[in-house]
Amino acid sequence: MATEAQIAKSNKKPKFSTRVVRRCWRCGRKRAYMRDFKLCRICFRELANKGDIPGIKKSSW
Repeated sequence: MATEAQIAKSNKKPKFSTRVVRRCWRCGRKRAYMRDFKLCRICFRELANKGDIPGIKKSSW
C-alpha cells in the first residue's frame, strides 16, 4: 500500500498538531483508520475474521 518514503514522512513530528497522519501498522494505509486498534478497516476485517483480535467477533442474528 504505502511506500517507505510515505511511512517515514508520516513518522516525523509535524509542524502543527493537526497535520498528524495516522497509518495502519500492517499496511501503512492512512484512510479508514481506527484509532482503537491502530488498523485500517481492511486489516481490521482480516484479523477479526481470523479471530486474532481479542473481544471481536462477527455478528450474526
